[in-house]
Amino acid sequence: MRRSQVNGIIRSAMDFAAECGFNLPPFAFWTARDWTEKGAAADEIRRCRLGWDVTDFGRGDFERFGLVLCTLRNGRTDDPSGKCYCEKIMVVREHQMTPMHCHHRKTEDIINRAGGALVVRVMPEIPLESETVSVTLDGVERQIEYRAPMVLYPGESITLVPYLYHEFYAEPGTGRVLVGEVSSVNDDLTDNFFVEPIGRFPTIEEDEPAEFLLCNEYPEPA
Repeated sequence: MRRSQVNGIIRSAMDFAAECGFNLPPFAFWTARDWTEKGAAADEIRRCRLGWDVTDFGRGDFERFGLVLCTLRNGRTDDPSGKCYCEKIMVVREHQMTPMHCHHRKTEDIINRAGGALVVRVMPEIPLESETVSVTLDGVERQIEYRAPMVLYPGESITLVPYLYHEFYAEPGTGRVLVGEVSSVNDDLTDNFFVEPIGRFPTIEEDEPAEFLLCNEYPEPA
């Protein structure tokens, strides 16, 4: 991905969150220059990879396979004394797929916070004879056929347990979706398992200066 593209994606996500009345934390607005002045007091942001994450999943086509998200709070699996939860906010575009994947440790709720309709498809890691899987939608258990589309409208959510594969995108014709995630601790380095090989963090072509840093780009304390 080009740095100019990443800069524009983050600015657009900020604007959409504001349109939806969702207030981002102060560190979401820190620029690359701001980060050169941040000392050890901001180490929780560095250690827990809070902040912006933009990926095209190694496909080179962000409009079809991509996601922009901001991790608002998180702990670490190697720090039992820290936070035991995570929260993210994401912007999902029409036709833009987050590919089928699961987690082995993390349980999460995916929440349509505002905007259009979110389509979610699920399947178990190990197929069952019934060809249906039990899911919980806002506290109500349902049996869903593998990969059958479930549409979440603003305010609705789905609980995704470990080993349950899932993919999602914004329903065409409904507009972008502001998606929330509330979960146990998130670990993108060791707890993401995709059906197809993907590149989780993109290689950036530096065609212009970074306006904002991604969560894997923070400098050491000043």
